[in-house]
Amino acid sequence: MTLNITVLFYSGIIIATGLLFGKIAKYVKLPNVTGYLVGGLLIGPSIFNIIKEEALPGLEIVSTVALGFIAFSIGNELKLSYFKKVGPRPIIIAVFEALFGVLFVLGSVLIYFLIIGQLTTENFRFALVLAAIAAATAPAATLMVVRQYKAKGTLTDTLLSVVAIDDSVAIMLFGICVAIANAIGQSASEASVFVQITAPFLEILVSLGIGGLFGIILIYACKWFTGRGNRISLVIATIFLTIYIADLLGGSSLLACMMVGGLFANVSKKYEEVNGLVYFVTPPIFIMFFVLSGAELKLSVLSVVGIIGIVYVLFRVFGKIFGAWFGSKITHAEPKIAKYLGYALVPQAGVAIGLSLIATQVLNPVMGAQIRAIVLSATLIYELTGPIITKIILKKAGEIVVTA
Repeated sequence: MTLNITVLFYSGIIIATGLLFGKIAKYVKLPNVTGYLVGGLLIGPSIFNIIKEEALPGLEIVSTVALGFIAFSIGNELKLSYFKKVGPRPIIIAVFEALFGVLFVLGSVLIYFLIIGQLTTENFRFALVLAAIAAATAPAATLMVVRQYKAKGTLTDTLLSVVAIDDSVAIMLFGICVAIANAIGQSASEASVFVQITAPFLEILVSLGIGGLFGIILIYACKWFTGRGNRISLVIATIFLTIYIADLLGGSSLLACMMVGGLFANVSKKYEEVNGLVYFVTPPIFIMFFVLSGAELKLSVLSVVGIIGIVYVLFRVFGKIFGAWFGSKITHAEPKIAKYLGYALVPQAGVAIGLSLIATQVLNPVMGAQIRAIVLSATLIYELTGPIITKIILKKAGEIVVTA
């Protein structure tokens, strides 16, 4: 009972902090999500330590649930009617922005090792694994900024589609790069290298299959249950079960929940009504998610990343900007998409941190720890600056209609 009361105490503190700092952020013309992250950073272990380090694992369920709802919401944006209108453009842009993010980081880190005379096989493997993580982009902060400012337009539509597709591309690129790194290090047999290359594709297929199943269940259940409360309860139950089954079967809960949202939006005639109902349930969940994300950011990691960390932070952004521009150009996208899209792909969080954990199992302990520190530092920088940059570029593109 004491443990439950402690969790309630922390939850109350987290929501109150989010409300307060969200309001402060509005006053200084910053996105709410930036306020949530800063508030979390302040009450977390790095500064005032109101939320204790040992309490964070017990609150991870909040982040898991929030990402499920965020993924469901992004899935709702993936309308087939939109893709019929614009063609494969968002997919092509997503592939190029992820690919060039990887290539720019890989090239710059290898040049650094070449300059200092340490371009060894082990360091090449290190560069390859680190670069693979650069592909991932966090959709949560982007969605929150779009919602807060009610952004609308072709850039916003493309942005939401690209961040939705990005994780699938990132997972595939990471799997391929890790397999190559293991093959170079001769630490894996031919069979295991094959398994590592195919594993990301299998994970995506499993995730989409689970999401598709629960999406169909939700569609038919919404025909049977017509009350508002029942439909909200249906969505919550569906997201909870999708997360659990995806995790149980080795899939990605993020992709699975996106699939649920995408299928529901494209097939159900009730999706707008249900989505509107869910919109009023999620604010406290999202507030807790971002405040907790801020609390988990550690200022101490900034002191240990070194030059390679700085190279990663800068060249990942350069690669994303160039890749988005290149993809936009070859698909003949509007000039404002080519000009601004890459800047909105800065945020990086959950998926990248997860991939960094896998990296510690691929490389030796010292290199694994270094990659972990670099990614955590980058997350700190990207999550604090990303929402602000997204707001600026959407405003410059003329797609923010309410300056909330």
